[in-house]
Amino acid sequence: MAPPILKLDDIFLSFGGAPLLAGASLQVEPGDKICLVGRNGSGKSTLLKIAAGLVEAQSGELFRHPSSTVRYLEQAPDFAEFKTVQAYAEAGLGPGDDPYRVTYLLSHLGLTGEEDPKTLSGGESRRAALARVLAPEPDILLLDEPTNHLDLPTIEWLEGELQKSRSALVLISHDRRFLEKVSTATVWLDRGTSRRLDRGFAHFEAWRDQVLEAEEQEQHKLGKAIEREEHWLRYGVTARRKRNMRRLGELQTMRSQYRGHKGPQGTVQATAADAQESGKLVIEADKITKSFGERAIVAPFSIRVHRGDCIGLVGPNGAGKTTLLKMLTGQLSPDSGTIKLGTNLEIATLDQKREDLDPEDTLANYLTDGRGENLIVNGEQRHVTGYMKEFLFQPEQARTPIRSLSGGERARLMLARILSRPANLLILDEPTNDLDIETLDLLQEIVAGFPGTVILVSHDRDFLDRTVTSTIAPAVPDAPDGRWIEYAGGYSDMLAQRKGALEERKKAEKAAEKPKVQETVPAAAGAKGKLSFKQKFALENLPKEMSKAEAEIAKRELVMADPNLFTRDPAAFNRLAAEMEKLRAGLIAMEEEWLELEMLREELEG
Repeated sequence: MAPPILKLDDIFLSFGGAPLLAGASLQVEPGDKICLVGRNGSGKSTLLKIAAGLVEAQSGELFRHPSSTVRYLEQAPDFAEFKTVQAYAEAGLGPGDDPYRVTYLLSHLGLTGEEDPKTLSGGESRRAALARVLAPEPDILLLDEPTNHLDLPTIEWLEGELQKSRSALVLISHDRRFLEKVSTATVWLDRGTSRRLDRGFAHFEAWRDQVLEAEEQEQHKLGKAIEREEHWLRYGVTARRKRNMRRLGELQTMRSQYRGHKGPQGTVQATAADAQESGKLVIEADKITKSFGERAIVAPFSIRVHRGDCIGLVGPNGAGKTTLLKMLTGQLSPDSGTIKLGTNLEIATLDQKREDLDPEDTLANYLTDGRGENLIVNGEQRHVTGYMKEFLFQPEQARTPIRSLSGGERARLMLARILSRPANLLILDEPTNDLDIETLDLLQEIVAGFPGTVILVSHDRDFLDRTVTSTIAPAVPDAPDGRWIEYAGGYSDMLAQRKGALEERKKAEKAAEKPKVQETVPAAAGAKGKLSFKQKFALENLPKEMSKAEAEIAKRELVMADPNLFTRDPAAFNRLAAEMEKLRAGLIAMEEEWLELEMLREELEG
């Protein structure tokens, strides 16, 4: 085993109340790919900052190999001294580092390097910071939520970069799929202490459940042991005083351990507030379009959204997801086409930009809209502190200003508010940002069990796969041109259908490259000035064959219109898609042959 290049041992840190970290440890060896997991507020980001040397622990040991280089991904980069993004990113390079790495990384992250740092959005700032920390290829990379504000193509590119990187990695992220693909070890920060599993995140949740179950059993055994000792104390035969005092001392110790046991933090307990049922047809869009200048954001697009549908909207940043979402919900008028909203719609929206939050507002005031101490949830009056507890907020936080909350706590607060409002149509724009794994689990259950309709924009592939019934994505993933396609199933289903369609298209193109039916007129026929028998026969029978092919295509299109077909029987879906491609290629060939023969006939007949 290689010696560690970074080691934190028995780290203690408190901000006045209960300790945030109480004996936490972290050991990083060359080539490690460690994911750091835990509930919101468990101290993950703080431990990472201690490792980076930005925060000092009150006690414990920190060792960093003298020759190792460390880079930490800042949540709020400081651009004050830099005129361009290129200059900011290059400032992270060491004496022997390759400047071309900066250009390479910025281009893959969607930046030119010429941008003025003062004009960057939050997402662009995160991309610039990523380029700065990745460019030097340091010995140790400390990344806190690197995928926030990144689109799916960029997240998948970043996965590949980190997998092939020689840097040791300590990573915090809420993106399950990202953690599963990148990590090879897991450190769980829980109740101030840490546990390590030398396997990737894919194995974490089963291991965590086993640990908690064993802990619960140990606590149960301790309770039984206390009962036995208390029974002996009351009814046992008196032994020597010294022995009795020893057992009494042991009993006091066991009682102290039992009372002092801090169980795992509870889980969020919530359901969406019920609203009046909407009409069966929720949204009907017919050939809607939207352009900004010469750029098409939405080419003619049609969709029918029914009650109970859960639709995911994916695509690269700037493809027009938010524009399409606003059009579908009636907030933005299309340039052409029509949008029809169903009856009895009550819409609740979760905005990814958190624009609804006033930093100076208190939690209680935000949840009640300033209407005192109570709010109505599912027709029942609830005290705000009791409702807050369901989302893991303490009663004393009721008067706390929102600005003091972490990103994860703000996300939970907005979730608490939206779920208290009666709604039958949920619009969720990046709902998973900053949520911990357990709260994500709850949100998945809420979305999956919601009796109304859900439309969500997300870059979380695992969340999409677990919740949505169909996925809307750009027709051209790498260079969106305004065309959107609805696929049955989640993100993985969409990828499988795209792959199947691409393979069938290649087969059809190969088939089309085969030599066509002889087009030239035999010399004898040309000399006589009339069609040959074979040409006449083809001219008369091709229309019938074309009609048959059109009927066969229509029959398969009808079967494939079932949105659940791919999920239920992917083999049948791919078989039908292949048959349709073959029929269409044959139909095109017949149409071309008939047209050429018809032109020849007209020419011969003068």
